[in-house]
Amino acid sequence: MTSAKKRIDVVTLGCSKNLVDSERLLAMLRRNGFTPRHDPPEGSSPAPVVVINTCGFIGDAKEESVNTILEYVQAKTEGRLRRLFVMGCLSERYRDELRAEIPEVDEWFGKFDWAGVITRLNGECPAVSSYDRLITTPSHHAYIKIAEGCNRFCAFCAIPLITGRFKSRPVDEILSEVSDLVARGVKEFNVIAQDLSSYGTDFPEGRMALPELIDRMADIPGVEWIRLHYAYPAQFPMEIADVMARRKNVCSYLDIALQHISDNVLANMRRHIDGKATRELLDELRRRVPGIHIRTTLMVGFPGEGEAEFEELLDFVREQRFERMGAFAYCEEDDTYAARNFPDSIPPEVKEERLSRLMAIQEEIAYRSNASKVGRTLRVVIDREDADYYIGRTEWDSPEVDPEVLVKKTCTLHPGEFVDVTVNEALPFELIATPNV
Repeated sequence: MTSAKKRIDVVTLGCSKNLVDSERLLAMLRRNGFTPRHDPPEGSSPAPVVVINTCGFIGDAKEESVNTILEYVQAKTEGRLRRLFVMGCLSERYRDELRAEIPEVDEWFGKFDWAGVITRLNGECPAVSSYDRLITTPSHHAYIKIAEGCNRFCAFCAIPLITGRFKSRPVDEILSEVSDLVARGVKEFNVIAQDLSSYGTDFPEGRMALPELIDRMADIPGVEWIRLHYAYPAQFPMEIADVMARRKNVCSYLDIALQHISDNVLANMRRHIDGKATRELLDELRRRVPGIHIRTTLMVGFPGEGEAEFEELLDFVREQRFERMGAFAYCEEDDTYAARNFPDSIPPEVKEERLSRLMAIQEEIAYRSNASKVGRTLRVVIDREDADYYIGRTEWDSPEVDPEVLVKKTCTLHPGEFVDVTVNEALPFELIATPNV
């Protein structure tokens, strides 16, 4: 290839786990002589070769992936790019159907077939480190994926059908990756997996190793913050709460998807936990880690959710007052247990009405949580600067999904800098603060 033809764009759709996969592909491309660009700016001309890393989790994500593919098919038809490759979750699951429906795509690859992409472009793919990545997030923070797959097989979820069985990465490999990223200037690590709670259970000794991993990660000099994402409530490794309480650089934050509180709905969902055990888990987390901020995700409209079950969910949210919460309406996924066994009989308009009611309650709770911080001194990391403020986050705020802190420009600050601020004002999803310097 000429130097112009060595240019390649990688477009990432979906979650942070997909982003890590794209970062690995970007590093492999660079090591093989390509000039990769991630998520090209809207309106820019595409590179001669484009790779789309798709999401296939729920209906909206699949639709976005297909629409993005079709946009680049149009660009290829118009001669604005030469080759189009598609990989990721959607391609992993629906490759044969997509190949028949969209023949303009040059090649379809599975979710983890980075080597296949390189080989198709280059004729070969030399071996590289399993954690070699080209970081696309701001240089001071990164995601660390500690496992692939899932063994839970919740009734509504297609993830195990896409990613396969749960597989933990070795502890020493993860720690080496963290040390490598610290040397490159990363200070904040968001630990991710489909199911953090199961980390280590597939090792030969078969034990929950998350507390040990995070404790050892916290020992690495230069690691300022560690934040945990996507724990599972059943068989939760409670010792991680003790690590969180003891280690200053382990954020008092846990992302744990609960989905529902009704025993009937949880049983239909095959969540392996009931409402009583869910409440006991949350009580114990808050007891062991005073001030912890819990992020959860809830689902409305799953089969079996009548008005009584939905009201129970509303009461649960009012009672627990989650500091961070998202929600979505049930969408039937092909070949899942729910699709095979439960008719999706709740009308879409009922699902949307329930979702609106739930999120209206949460908005008030989120505002009250923010308002409780007015007058307090908090440590924030600065992410970026706009015309009026520096934009930062507290230890309780994960990038992109959680509130931000708007820091007044009373002094000069830089991205990646940690600074103490005093909170002056609270909005539902933002704080306004003054730096204490």
